[in-house]
Amino acid sequence: MKFNCILKKIVDDSYDIEISRGLEDTLVTDMKNGLCTKASKYAVVTDSNVKELYAENICKKLVKAGLEAHLFVIPAGEKSKTRAMKEFVEDSMLEKGFRRDCAVIAVGGGVVSDLAGFVAGTFGRGVPFVNYATTLLSAADASVGGKTAVDTPLATNLIGMFNQPKKVYIDIETWKTLDRTEISSGLSETIKHACLGDKELFEFLEKNIEKVFENHGETCEYIARRNCKVKYQVVMQDERESGLREILNLGHTVGRAVETVSDYRLSHGEAVAIGMAAQVRLGYSLGFISKENMNRVIDLYKRAELPVTVPEYVDKQALVKKLYTDKKVRGGKLRFVFQKEIGDVVCFGENLYSHEIEEERIREILNDM
Repeated sequence: MKFNCILKKIVDDSYDIEISRGLEDTLVTDMKNGLCTKASKYAVVTDSNVKELYAENICKKLVKAGLEAHLFVIPAGEKSKTRAMKEFVEDSMLEKGFRRDCAVIAVGGGVVSDLAGFVAGTFGRGVPFVNYATTLLSAADASVGGKTAVDTPLATNLIGMFNQPKKVYIDIETWKTLDRTEISSGLSETIKHACLGDKELFEFLEKNIEKVFENHGETCEYIARRNCKVKYQVVMQDERESGLREILNLGHTVGRAVETVSDYRLSHGEAVAIGMAAQVRLGYSLGFISKENMNRVIDLYKRAELPVTVPEYVDKQALVKKLYTDKKVRGGKLRFVFQKEIGDVVCFGENLYSHEIEEERIREILNDM
């Protein structure tokens, strides 16, 4: 005997992205008004850097508003994005009596949003969460799109799930507490977005990139909006990365590998900058981008105070080997996404945006860098 379990569903995962300055009270009001439906307890997940800057205050405001909220803190840095740290947050929540009637509030940068979003996706088989982005990097990248994951010694971001937030808050006021290296790191993903899908943003950055370091109001709000626009236009068409969404990995094949092989001495933004420099050099050799535009990309990363060469302390052999842990690898073959001049990407066939590259070819580029 055979039964057919019909489980067809239409799911609406739409959510708002609010960009402004000083959004803490807006977050609390949204929670009071039931944004995270049926939640009676709130887990505020943050890191040791953001705890005193913003997360403690948000937690206190939630409690003052009559909501039950508890703070859960992980050590700052990429090394906290692990299965062990996810287990720590989950066990800590269980010890505080959290069950299925809860919600998760991620307050911080990309590591926090990736980890907290993954926790929310599996805790009680799934509870709602929101992202409160406090860095330019998370505003540009991790807070939008619903990709959550942890890293392992063997691979980056391969253990995770797609889990869309109920809302994303991008508080530009928090950028005032970022140092120059953190601003640079966020600009790395911003330049990447301009390269793959927004020529106007690229030209704006060429004229105004120094103003971002000054936290110039209109400039910061402009790049926050354009970052989100580029990313959500891709995600809306390909939420589960079946094809088009691969373009958001521009520069990340080398970027993620060099970040890991450096043992995270390189920040994510620094690593992506190196990956983007490798991508345009390789793209130029293949005829996808002109020498002039290749140099424009590299020069803009330099102006963002980011590296465009592989540091001497990085083992090139280990780096090449690490490339094979990239999630675009198919049949043991390396695959790269390439930009097409400025503001576009190369399409290699119907819904195909990555191209197989021989190891020796990328090895030559990395050696030259």
